[in-house]
Amino acid sequence: MSDTTQDGALATSKPPSEDAGLTPAELARKYGLSVSGARPSLPGYVRQLWERRHFIMAFSRAKLVAQYSQAKLGQLWQVATPLLNALVYYLIFGLILNAGRGMEKGVYIPFLVIGIFVFTFTQSSLMAGVRAIPSNLGLVRALHFPRASLPISFSMQQLQQLMYSMIVVLVVAVIFGSYPSLSWLLVIPALVLQFVFNTGLALIFARMGAKTPDLAQLMPFLTRTWMYASGVMFSINEMLKDRPAWIADVLQWNPAAIYMDLIRFALIDGYGSENLPPHVWAFAVGWAVVIGLGGFVYFWKAEERYGRG
Repeated sequence: MSDTTQDGALATSKPPSEDAGLTPAELARKYGLSVSGARPSLPGYVRQLWERRHFIMAFSRAKLVAQYSQAKLGQLWQVATPLLNALVYYLIFGLILNAGRGMEKGVYIPFLVIGIFVFTFTQSSLMAGVRAIPSNLGLVRALHFPRASLPISFSMQQLQQLMYSMIVVLVVAVIFGSYPSLSWLLVIPALVLQFVFNTGLALIFARMGAKTPDLAQLMPFLTRTWMYASGVMFSINEMLKDRPAWIADVLQWNPAAIYMDLIRFALIDGYGSENLPPHVWAFAVGWAVVIGLGGFVYFWKAEERYGRG
């Protein structure tokens, strides 16, 4: 476009831009722009996690190695710590309080060791999840990656630690008269389901811990209460036989008790199906699906808020 000014000079003006009048959101859509750090779609988030699977595995292994790097016994503490806990609980609950009543010594000691190791798997995953974001803020703020990688890698770390511990569990089971059989294979699906449950739980508390870091100070009290309510040191049926039946049912259906009892049933010859709640495998799958998937979606919904102000 052109026009003539008062002194006879020729003036030109630019044609109006085709973007004139568009809002910032409309401009972003037009040119394919997106907000930095915006939450991707759920399928896209899953793809991002899969693409970073090698990072998740490497990060979990590095954390596992570094955990006891300053100790002279090193990785032996992965097994020694829960074994010492089992010894203390056996002295107090097994000998002094007779919490193993109704069970022979050859059943109670593997029962107790399995309970300590398996519950520690869930407890440690939960505690690591609470601290996943606050303890790695530098990483979260410096790099762009799906934040769920952190709690998932911490759950992987605890699973790897449990694998070392399971060697001790199997040795204890054999020493006290439970020899390898086909039932031992049930440990595999039980641990897979527990890992899915633990990961979902870690994701839930990772989001909560990112918003409220003080939650980490409260968790030891909650997990200790959960341990006592899950029959780690005693048989729930035997201890509550004089109480209303629904109390024992509720305690046995809690996920920590279910996964412990499935592994006890698989490994201990004297621990029969009468010690398991009805539909135990259905509950084991249900807890894993509800908490695993629910925790993943719950964490994903706050993806863009982690590490911010």
